[in-house]
Amino acid sequence: MLSEKYVKLLTEEAEGFGVRISDQQAEKFSLYADLLVEWNEKINLTAITDEEGIVIKHFLDSLSIIPHIPEKAKSLIDVGTGAGFPGIPVSIVRDNIRVTLLDSLEKRIKYLDEVINRLELKDICAVHGRAEDFGADKKYREQFDVAAARAVASLPVLLEYCLPFVKVGGTFIAMKGPDAENELKESKKALDILGGEVIDIKELTLPQSDNKRCIILIKKCRHTPTNYPRKSGKPTKQPLK
Repeated sequence: MLSEKYVKLLTEEAEGFGVRISDQQAEKFSLYADLLVEWNEKINLTAITDEEGIVIKHFLDSLSIIPHIPEKAKSLIDVGTGAGFPGIPVSIVRDNIRVTLLDSLEKRIKYLDEVINRLELKDICAVHGRAEDFGADKKYREQFDVAAARAVASLPVLLEYCLPFVKVGGTFIAMKGPDAENELKESKKALDILGGEVIDIKELTLPQSDNKRCIILIKKCRHTPTNYPRKSGKPTKQPLK
């Protein structure tokens, strides 16, 4: 379980993102930290396993997108969720949003399912698959108010992975590092083709660290053409630049 010091750090710093964490939610985060460390010994989930790192670089980093999720949003897909970030922290604090966690590694889905069950989270599911396949599936295509992804790939590639999931008028939240400006310059073509428009860029430094982050907010302005996303592997090998 998280020590009192780090529960305090989590709850106090989360308020900076407009997030009030109840005692019950703090317990969920604490159990989540335990499960992350426990499962990390079996499958490779994260290089960060110390309490401070988990709280700052995983939990608070995930919560930093909360102010940018529209109040009316009812659904969010976390593309390439990995160990469950940002989707599970979002589900803990915004239980009015239906969250879908998408990951291409089946072992991680088993871990995510256990986290969901042990934390007794509602309206959240983990699905195994590739963004290129699910983005073309009618069940998932343009079905979400929000898509989010944390440092999965370069922005032109991420746009092709994520924008197909977003409803017209919805938002894609790209969580990037400090070099996001360069990626944005390379993304004009992808934005134009896929129907997105950058509406804001928020820079922040994670609490009690020198880790700089950039949150890029992209509005879906029109339908993504049906030939995108391209077949598996294409977006990475031949990015839309």
